[in-house]
Amino acid sequence: MPTYDYVCDACNHSFEIFHSITEEPRKKCPECGKMKLRRLIGPGAAIVFKGSGFYQTDYRSESYKKGAEAAKKADSVPKSDAKPKSSDAKPATASTE
Repeated sequence: MPTYDYVCDACNHSFEIFHSITEEPRKKCPECGKMKLRRLIGPGAAIVFKGSGFYQTDYRSESYKKGAEAAKKADSVPKSDAKPKSSDAKPATASTE
């Protein structure tokens, strides 16, 4: 339900009311009781960003980007070009039975 701003032209009392769009605008002031209530035209709803800012939390940090780029470069080396080191190879074991 939308919020509507009202002001009384008789006593200058201003307030907000939550009510349906289809409901008729209020006419009677709750403060003085006179029929001088007027609904104001407002700017409408606004988006409020709370906290330190969406741009700081929605985008990756520079250090993360550098680490991801380094990892991508390391993964891009084709495995067929990578040769195993001689120390990585398992020594052949002879079975004596």
